[in-house]
Parts: sequence; structure tokens; C-alpha cells
Amino acid sequence: QVQLVESGGGLVQAGGSLRLSCAASGRTFSSVAMGWFHQAPGKEREFVAAISWSGGSTNYADSVKGRFTISRDNAKNTVYLQMNSLKPEDTAVYYCAAKHWGRGVYTTPSAYDYWGQGTQVTVSS
Repeated sequence: QVQLVESGGGLVQAGGSLRLSCAASGRTFSSVAMGWFHQAPGKEREFVAAISWSGGSTNYADSVKGRFTISRDNAKNTVYLQMNSLKPEDTAVYYCAAKHWGRGVYTTPSAYDYWGQGTQVTVSS
């Protein structure tokens, strides 16, 4: 079992920045691949960014490339999502997810085994 708790969401003006954190407990954190997804009202959950268990590989949705950065600190059992140059269309609930023994990067929700409760990000224009 892996328990995930997100934090760092909030209200920010367009062009601003936020850093989301996802703290993991349970199974050895370094053995899991991690991802961030978001879900806006009335829409499906969408891929944002993913990182391999070692942190050596990352992948991003086209809509966030160059603006968002995913990273992880295995010593702290935490994955981060640094979000810069935020836009109103980034407004959504952001979820982190974990995949057992994931040595790659995974972009589909069905690939993940565990999910956090989500944190709201609201970007005002």
C-alpha cells in the first residue's frame, strides 16, 4: 500500500507560480513511478507530468511543457510539481498517483495503482 497526500494548491493570478507536493508513505517510495494529473469540472482526468522511479526520466503534457517541472526527492518520499506561468486553463483539481515497480514513465490514469485526494488549483485572469 502507498498513501499519498497532496498539498500546495491555492488561488493564484495568471502568470504566477505554485509548487505542489505529494508526500508518500507505505511501500518503499523509490520503487514507484509517480505522476500528476488534473481534472476540471465536467472533464475527464488528464495527464500533466510523470517521473520514473529514479527520477531519470520525465514526460509532460504538451500544454505544460516549458512551464511545469516534475521532480522527486526519494529521501523525503515526496514528488513535486513546480508550476510557472500559470494560465486560467490550468484551473483544476490536481492529483498525484503512484505505480508499483514502475521503471518507466506512465501517462494514462489506468497505469497507476494509488491516488491522492487531490488539491485545488485556481488561476484567475
